[in-house]
Amino acid sequence: MNGKEIKTGDSYFVPAKDEKVDLEGDMTLVISSVRRYAVGIDLGGTFIKGGICDDAGNIIVSDKTETCADGGAEVVAGRIAALCKSLLEKAGLTANDVCGIGMGVPGMIDSEKGEVVYANNLGWEHFAICSSVKEKTGLDVKIANDANVAALGEAVFGAGKGCKNVVMLTLGTGVGGGLILNGKLYEGNGSAGAELGHFVMIKDGEQCTCGRRGCYEAYASATALIRDTKRAIEKHPDSLMREAEKVDGRTAFLYRDKDKYAAKVVDDYIGYLATGITNIANVFRPEKVIIGGGISGEGDKLMAEIQKRVDAEIYAGTMGPAVRIETAALGNRAGTLGAAALVFGNEV
Repeated sequence: MNGKEIKTGDSYFVPAKDEKVDLEGDMTLVISSVRRYAVGIDLGGTFIKGGICDDAGNIIVSDKTETCADGGAEVVAGRIAALCKSLLEKAGLTANDVCGIGMGVPGMIDSEKGEVVYANNLGWEHFAICSSVKEKTGLDVKIANDANVAALGEAVFGAGKGCKNVVMLTLGTGVGGGLILNGKLYEGNGSAGAELGHFVMIKDGEQCTCGRRGCYEAYASATALIRDTKRAIEKHPDSLMREAEKVDGRTAFLYRDKDKYAAKVVDDYIGYLATGITNIANVFRPEKVIIGGGISGEGDKLMAEIQKRVDAEIYAGTMGPAVRIETAALGNRAGTLGAAALVFGNEV
């Protein structure tokens, strides 16, 4: 090795800082690496979920605690700090063993200032959460909007791994969005961008909770799907969907093969969803659009139907680079892993 003879039974350690080592002969090489760790926090209105994550996308330990938002912002910051300390103890680590704390927070976030500008479900305005949690833990803290954080998690560790341009849509009560552009998390001016649920699909259309009419969210969210399912049941007394004990986002999908009204609801919904995705794809042309949220539970069949419509409608068709439609891979781990990825660096 580099001119030195190594005999059978000898061991030789090559430090990582060595630039080049020439090896000849029969031997066993053991390559080791040092993992970096971070605390990932997913802050919700009811629970704070967290985990100790490594930079390979593994959650070493995880736990959750009640948010107790009624107690005020500082109380919540204290509960985040307590959860971080508990997670470190469970993992057998100290504060010196982690690179910092990353947090996904709902609402309008100024990630550069480390401030929650406005979070309606928490009742916060202009709360400097990063400095508060840092004061309580001694660790550096980074934050971003929770939808952006989930997108980063999927891009770094999940369905978007290996891609430089990724769009994530989370279909739930509303439509959340996140953008990874040229390998970096895109947040917009004042970190207030990437509101993909609030471009207008149909002028003067359905009322959206944001105050406008016709937003994508008003057609592609689970809330919109439930609304249209209920309307179909009310309008058509002979619909088999009347048998359902509870109408939710799955009802129309469950009855689509035996009820023409359910089939119409599903077909319209997929049409709205695919049209919006095509619009987004025409603007950003990502390698992948990743779908998360409860609706994504419909799986490959739904993704294939969306893919077919997007392929047919996208600008330049097959002459342009393909945009793949895929289901999110991380599930409820996306928020925790994405928050940790903020600490490791928000590039993919």
